[in-house]
Amino acid sequence: MINITIIALGKLKESYWKEAEAEYIKRLTSDVNIKIVELKEESFDEKSSPELIKRKEADKIKKALEKAKDSYIIALDGQGENLSSTELAQEISNITIKQYNNIIFIVGGPLGLDQSIKDSSNLILSLSKLTFPHQMVRTILLEQIYRSVMILGGRKYHY
Repeated sequence: MINITIIALGKLKESYWKEAEAEYIKRLTSDVNIKIVELKEESFDEKSSPELIKRKEADKIKKALEKAKDSYIIALDGQGENLSSTELAQEISNITIKQYNNIIFIVGGPLGLDQSIKDSSNLILSLSKLTFPHQMVRTILLEQIYRSVMILGGRKYHY
């Protein structure tokens, strides 16, 4: 069974995001041990330094990662590698073949991730060239993890 953790800055606020997340977690539980770790995002306004905010959030992420031994870290970033759904499934398969016990996906806040988090990741992944709200990214990521599991299991879901 694959162990996947999603470290995300910010909480899901709207009920429809919570319901979508709960549905994908329910679908995944027979194939994946999945855990969501929500970290408090930093407050900011237009006067705030984006780099300072990202550094403060990076400190929280690093603290959450301290417990993550033998984990493959995937940071989500718009400038990351674009993979198709089948390529993501193959990447997940390759990661588990390499004997990683855990895969950790990191979803940043509205300002994105600090460079130090990207530098310490095994893979920087882009879900799209489009920009999405970070709450939506969690749902898209869960759907793609679910799709990957279906592809790897040879089950009908991906056409």
